Amino acid sequence: MKLFVTGATGFVGGYFLKAALAANHEVVALRRAGSSIRIKLQQEPRWIIGDLDIDLRSDLRPDLRNELSGCDVFVHLATHSANPPYDSYAQCLYWNVCASLRLAEQLRECGITQYLIAGSCFEYGLSAARYEHIPPTAPLEPISSYPASKAAASLAFQSFAQEHRLKLKILRLFQVYGEGELETRLWPSLRRAALAGEDFPMTSGAQLRDFTEVSDVAHQLVGALAFDNVAAGSPQVSNLGSGQTQSLRDFAEYWWQRWNAKGKLRIGAIPYRQNEMMRLVPELDVIMRDA
Repeated sequence: MKLFVTGATGFVGGYFLKAALAANHEVVALRRAGSSIRIKLQQEPRWIIGDLDIDLRSDLRPDLRNELSGCDVFVHLATHSANPPYDSYAQCLYWNVCASLRLAEQLRECGITQYLIAGSCFEYGLSAARYEHIPPTAPLEPISSYPASKAAASLAFQSFAQEHRLKLKILRLFQVYGEGELETRLWPSLRRAALAGEDFPMTSGAQLRDFTEVSDVAHQLVGALAFDNVAAGSPQVSNLGSGQTQSLRDFAEYWWQRWNAKGKLRIGAIPYRQNEMMRLVPELDVIMRDA
């Protein structure tokens, strides 16, 4: 299968690239000038240099359209401002909605009719608190710029697929962690303190999450490349996670012991963030559990 991938140098994207190439998929990947992948690859994709708002139709770039000839699936993993502090609404909406849809339209003109889009669990926002396990049909009630832009992108891509009779899968990723994650995130921050013998201040840790290691996420995404069960013009939205509910405190204590940390976990030393989502646990369908 031939894939066109965005976000391939990102945290999830790098692992997806590794898994897709290992599964013998042919990959054409878009990356910004000067960016590099965070993990070691056994083989390289065919790289195209450019931003998400690249003009594939320009007469100056006929080679790009040739590169995309025969592509089976557009895999859209690129995302703007995924970690706090989030960028402005205008910037998040431009990159996550406008630029992304503009690229998708160009790819449709190149003959690509199957689209795999990575969404975010934070699209659910306030509605998450009303569910023990959030179904993909839950209302999208985001409460800040990045989640709002991803929710808007979900709706826009679904409308786009319905209008043009395309096959579309949107997979909303829950709590992804692992090697190569942004250093300010929980897991790498926890590891850095543990290996340095330092104490680690954290909240009371009552937040409930579904933590999934990034290589498992990548393999689930590769497993989702089959579109046999998706009808043209009927978008399919799923949650992607491990199926295991865990509190932040239990997660932190597990890894603290795993790393034989000498310092202390200072539980409750810092307050919860404003608008903290205390329960963010997905309902997973059978297909994604077995992928």
